[in-house]
Amino acid sequence: MKLKKSYPIYLANRPVEAKQTLDVLDKFTGKRATRVGFGDAALIRKAIVAGHKARESMATFPPDARRDVLEHCVRRFTERSEELALALCIEAGKPIRDARGEVARLIDTFRIAAGEATRIGGEVLELGINERTRGYHGMTRRVPVGLCSLITPFNFPLNLVAHKVAPAIAAGCPFVLKPAAKTPVGALIIAEVLAETDLPKGAFSVIPCSNEDAAQLIEDPRIAVLSFTGGLIGWDMKARAGKKRVVLELGGNAACIVDADPGASLDHVVERLVFGAYYQSGQSCISVQRIYAHREIYEKLRKKMRAAVKSLPTGNPAVEKTFIGPVIDEPAAKRIESWITSAVKRGAKIIAGGERQGNMLPAHLLEKVPHDAELYRKEAFGPVAMIEAFDDFDDALAKVNDSGFGLQAGVFTGRLDHAMRAWDRLEVGGVIVGDVPSFRVDNMPYGGVKDSGVGREGVRWAIHDMTEERLLVIRQR
Repeated sequence: MKLKKSYPIYLANRPVEAKQTLDVLDKFTGKRATRVGFGDAALIRKAIVAGHKARESMATFPPDARRDVLEHCVRRFTERSEELALALCIEAGKPIRDARGEVARLIDTFRIAAGEATRIGGEVLELGINERTRGYHGMTRRVPVGLCSLITPFNFPLNLVAHKVAPAIAAGCPFVLKPAAKTPVGALIIAEVLAETDLPKGAFSVIPCSNEDAAQLIEDPRIAVLSFTGGLIGWDMKARAGKKRVVLELGGNAACIVDADPGASLDHVVERLVFGAYYQSGQSCISVQRIYAHREIYEKLRKKMRAAVKSLPTGNPAVEKTFIGPVIDEPAAKRIESWITSAVKRGAKIIAGGERQGNMLPAHLLEKVPHDAELYRKEAFGPVAMIEAFDDFDDALAKVNDSGFGLQAGVFTGRLDHAMRAWDRLEVGGVIVGDVPSFRVDNMPYGGVKDSGVGREGVRWAIHDMTEERLLVIRQR
């Protein structure tokens, strides 16, 4: 099975050949894998106009019809699952087993949204609070806000698209999607499937384009919601967005605490830490970057981690056994390498590692990393993690909080009081007890605080941001 030679953009539900094309590279070989249409400012403008016109038809598109569209997608994604996994493996360099896992999550997310489409309700309000309000009855329902602008990153080209597109359809909102230019194929396959449905004209457009031409998706006042997943540039977008609602997921440098009594065997803890830190070459916003281990178990954990990291199969992502594939491009690999080198020059020690070759960077584990080093303070977004010891649990909590980010944190502990203290004190959007911060289920609220963003994703929470409450009051005489 191969990718098609080219993929069109989708403008107002229909495939369109753009004047420009964009080469999509195989991230392992560096060779061109396919071409996609590349939109310009004029096409983005047309998409916004079409989506704005489609507001009423999408709002009146019945909930059961929205459900049927989403269920159609579930069936078609299931039928095309291997094609979708191959696209991920090629355009993102994602190991094929991980790619299949992401396809499964794509299907899950659309299935969850199909269920939610007919459950967007409201409530009945008792207004009879005094003599003046007797005979009045109140009720609310949620209605779609209008056109949504969706901008997604390269690291999860299917699932992060799904977490914006599926809730928009369930909510009854038209949308314009800009997928990452480095990994646009998965989003265009999703658009191809959506084009098979009876969504109202103008309900969706999917257009890879430059960041400059995408400015309209941030600034145009006809857009009601901007949902962006990516880097810290999101704060600039929020400042430019005007009156529209803004939801941002901007990454992190996730931490995991391993208590003196981790509540599980060290072998299990190591297995989960290695998965959390190096899954898809660490290119995840909730990848384990900082590990804090109690001094009582630090040396044992360090030794087991070193052996596990050194044994990770690295290479061609199309090979079934591969765990570490390429990062997205060579500049990204060079950046991570430079942060490691800088930390080592300042006293950090490499426990496990290797030499970079192009955009292939072996898994790295370090200790004694200075707390003001870039590797410690910023989001590495690559196959690298740091480990250090702590003596007091409250000190470990403080170390986790010593970050500009706050997306999710993990805590391995056998003590209920420590688990509850972590939930109380950690400045993050989610605390995962008994597992790594990299854990996510597609129906849970997901988002962070501080530089990690604002708002929450997860299908039901995204639908909430794409709808607003409308009140009805009836006076009964």
